[in-house]
Amino acid sequence: MCDRKIAMKIYRIRGEVMVAACDKELLGSKFEEGELKIEVKESFYFESFVTDETFLNAMKIATIANLVGEHVISIAKKAGFIDEDGIIRIKNIPHAQMFLIV
Repeated sequence: MCDRKIAMKIYRIRGEVMVAACDKELLGSKFEEGELKIEVKESFYFESFVTDETFLNAMKIATIANLVGEHVISIAKKAGFIDEDGIIRIKNIPHAQMFLIV
């Protein structure tokens, strides 16, 4: 797929590689449900819009990931980076975090 549906930013911090990614249309949104809250800040999630392939290549080197949105979550799940038990929903928007434990 050549369509760039994913907003993504890569951070390199103290030997860790963190991928922050969300569905493009969720940038700037806020979701609250009970105690759960998430703000999809452009400053955190956006460096560029990327293809599914670029996102998956980034996930291969990630030690930490913060993911929001149906599209991003489904791709990460299909590729085996996260599983259903690691997904929460806030106002029906899926959110997952991944940590590589060595």
